[in-house]
Amino acid sequence: MKILLTIHEKLDPNSGSAGSTFRLGEEYQRLGHEVFFFSIDDMPKLGEHFKRIVFPEVVAAHITRLCRHQPLDVVDCSPGDAWFWAKVARVFSKQRPLIVTRSHGLPHLKHRWLLEESRRGNLKLSWMYPLYRGGFQLWEISNSLNNADLVFLLNHEEQQYVVKELGVHSERTHVFPNGIPDTFLNLPFVPLPLDPNLTIRIAQISTYISRKGIQYSSPALQTILKRYQNVEVSFLGTNSTELAESEKAIYADFAPEFHHRIQVVPYFKHETLPELLKGHHIKLMPSLSEGFGKAIVEAMACGLAPVTTNTAGPMEIVQDQYDALVVPTRDSLAIEQALDRLITNLPFLETLRQNAYTTAQNFSWHQIANNRLTCYEEAIEKKATVGLPLL
Repeated sequence: MKILLTIHEKLDPNSGSAGSTFRLGEEYQRLGHEVFFFSIDDMPKLGEHFKRIVFPEVVAAHITRLCRHQPLDVVDCSPGDAWFWAKVARVFSKQRPLIVTRSHGLPHLKHRWLLEESRRGNLKLSWMYPLYRGGFQLWEISNSLNNADLVFLLNHEEQQYVVKELGVHSERTHVFPNGIPDTFLNLPFVPLPLDPNLTIRIAQISTYISRKGIQYSSPALQTILKRYQNVEVSFLGTNSTELAESEKAIYADFAPEFHHRIQVVPYFKHETLPELLKGHHIKLMPSLSEGFGKAIVEAMACGLAPVTTNTAGPMEIVQDQYDALVVPTRDSLAIEQALDRLITNLPFLETLRQNAYTTAQNFSWHQIANNRLTCYEEAIEKKATVGLPLL
């Protein structure tokens, strides 16, 4: 098959959504399919904000040019990318590719947590937010979902929302997880050393932003650092453009006496994560909204026991008390208590680590890509048999 994958971000293999798109395309290629990418990197030289606004129109022009020279079988886009082209294709083109919208975390659900955090006074939304991200962009995404032949979602909460709230036909929706690279699978599992003075290392792998729950996790971590001298914390992938700024933002949330037990790595190459996580034991994910939580699976594959909030994405991955400890969102005390329990009960920590490691082996990109391809093929066959668009 000839497959176009679009993403309204820079196609950075080391990032979240774009990284997943890149890995998915790589796996499709390994399975013998021809894959094309289109991202913000391929846009004309415009301002970054303007690029995002006009991206659907530029995507429409790009798809039209591609189809003239080499007909595509599948156009698989992140939400909002193809709504303009899909509307036109629906009316004017009978011989069009299969149209797929795939979620990287449904923005409508992110919108809900943003409004709640704003109501609580934890963040201030700009005056432009209701005009674009909280307004027109949500309209674009709704149109993208409703004009797709297939809608790929990351969790069942997203599926329920798009069906009940946005009117997407349930038979067109499918829940697929993200995966992790083969190099993260079957890594050596290192048991906890039999050392009463063992240093327990906690990793938080995410951007240092409100959506990731830092306003609730940082107070809990400060309490833990104060209580236990043998605990260290690493913040990985905070993604600040400058190291000094990233360190400053994080260290400002912690008392100076704890700074020597805090490590900050603003940016890292994805393939180096297993090395960065060596010697770590607990993965903290305090997110307020999480479509999937790829970082949690990657950490589990590296032998870390997760402490995660009960957001929709992680709940597709872990079971409380079996391979993770699950806490409510927006609850610093619950985070503190979960960390305390693992630090003071090493046999329980070791059990969670082992079970988490085993669970992570189920998230191969190879299998996930195969499942998505099967879905493509069945939809294309149905479309050919019926002789009508699936829309």
